[in-house]
Amino acid sequence: MSRVGFRAGAVAIVLVLAGCGGDSPSASPSGGQAPATVSTPPASPSPVDPTSGTPADVPEALRFTSTTVDGGRFDAATLAGKPTVLWFWAAWCPRCRAAADDVAGIHRDFTGKVNVVGVAGLDSGDAAMREFVADRGIDGFVNLADDAGEVWRRFEVTTQEYYVILDRGGAIVHKGPLSPDALRDRVTALAG
Repeated sequence: MSRVGFRAGAVAIVLVLAGCGGDSPSASPSGGQAPATVSTPPASPSPVDPTSGTPADVPEALRFTSTTVDGGRFDAATLAGKPTVLWFWAAWCPRCRAAADDVAGIHRDFTGKVNVVGVAGLDSGDAAMREFVADRGIDGFVNLADDAGEVWRRFEVTTQEYYVILDRGGAIVHKGPLSPDALRDRVTALAG
């Protein structure tokens, strides 16, 4: 048998085995091939990063968990998709006390458009953190209890009354102190 004859025979066998011959059960009554049906697989959830268990589409900056001032568990992945203001404060800090009203105003004015999260630390103490939140009326947004400094180190924050602002993609667009007007201007630009 020649090579050409062998190849032609092999192709014919493959076609018959694949159901492409005219005698296949999927042939239509008119003798033509029945149209193929294509099923779309159900949408699968975002792939999960095996090392962290976080959905792979969550930006690296938001791949952390912490504890809230009231003792709850907080997963920063819930912030993904919206601009985020992280406000680093200490319960004993007079500048933080003064800024609390401005931060609460940002939260109130941009609810649903921008995330606001307070990050308390620098040896504030659990009781003092809870008291600060209650006294300053900032219980409308999440405040983290980070006396161990894990979130502070993650964002390389070394002083209180400090902001880390992330855009909706999770990129850091500002790190440092801000006046109330500058904070509002930055948040307004990101919310638009």
